[in-house]
Amino acid sequence: MIDASTFRLDGRVALVTGSSTGIGLALARGLAQAGATVVLNGRDEARLQAACAALQAEGLVVHGRNFDVCDATAVQAAVDGIERDIGPIHVLVNNAGMTRRGAFHELPAADWQAILRLNVDSLFVVGQIVARHMVARGAGRIINTCSVQSELGRPGTAAYAASKGAVKMLTKGMAIDLGPFGITVNGLGPGYFKTELTAPLVNDAAFSAWLIGRTPSRRWGDVEDLAPAAVFLASDAGRFVNGHILYVDGGVTATL
Repeated sequence: MIDASTFRLDGRVALVTGSSTGIGLALARGLAQAGATVVLNGRDEARLQAACAALQAEGLVVHGRNFDVCDATAVQAAVDGIERDIGPIHVLVNNAGMTRRGAFHELPAADWQAILRLNVDSLFVVGQIVARHMVARGAGRIINTCSVQSELGRPGTAAYAASKGAVKMLTKGMAIDLGPFGITVNGLGPGYFKTELTAPLVNDAAFSAWLIGRTPSRRWGDVEDLAPAAVFLASDAGRFVNGHILYVDGGVTATL
């Protein structure tokens, strides 16, 4: 039977990495609005606390945890602390990520390594540590932030597209291995959304016109468009959705 509780997250703890701003913050807000106790993560302590204060002012139950998602020792300590002090992590959103633009033949090796480390390695580190707790309980939801560039390329984004393609396939592999333990693992693939990071593109009249013309929904995404999809995947409504990449992109991946 489907009722409002099917899509609720009351009594569940959700950890959202890279959630001080932008898409991560919007996902954290949406999960909290659906009833979850949400743990925000970021490396900038001041920005993290500001995000927590903003959500708390909205009456939402959130906590902040400052740790580097690429540092296995720090992640282990943080996850163990959350499980001990806040509650068992039922939902993990691996959202932390970055990009650095540059033509493939000009991109510094350090930029390639930084992108792969944050966008891919951190998902392995955080995902594995949290999954071990979930496996012991026989339940859990993991959502990895993919991208339309898990499927499509753009000039100057070879490293980013490669990292998000890897996230897509890591998501499927995680779903295969963790599914027998009552854990679902899915990807959430944003299209082009208005955030602090995309502001230069939003304000670029030529790019914005090209994007809107290419997008069947004929607009940029607002971050509020993305959170309901995460709530669906995290809730009982998504209990049999596993190994799937849900693109929330206004139709960008549907058209040439």
